[in-house]
Amino acid sequence: QVQLVESGGGLVQPGGSLRLSCAASGSIFGIYNMGWYRQAPGNERELVASIFSGGMTNYADSVKGRFTISRDNAKNTWYLQMNSLKPEDTAVYYCNAKAVKASVLDYWGQGTQVTVSS
Repeated sequence: QVQLVESGGGLVQPGGSLRLSCAASGSIFGIYNMGWYRQAPGNERELVASIFSGGMTNYADSVKGRFTISRDNAKNTWYLQMNSLKPEDTAVYYCNAKAVKASVLDYWGQGTQVTVSS
């Protein structure tokens, strides 16, 4: 089994920065995409950013130029650097991994709360 654990959420003022981390453990072979999603109260869960094994990245239009996704393969960890945070970024952020094993699987972390407020 694969387990994902997020950390780094918290309270920050508008314009501030946070860095989220996701550490993977267990049967971590076969992962081809690592990402971050978020869900605000009353809203659907949405993709924020993802990075493929080859290095290609995707970002939601709302975070382009402000957020950066990166990974450290040696540590089985990926990150979301969030700069110039806005109140509308407030949400629970979930890390995600997609893996090819016997079938295509999705793994999810427990979520970490990000609150952007004055």
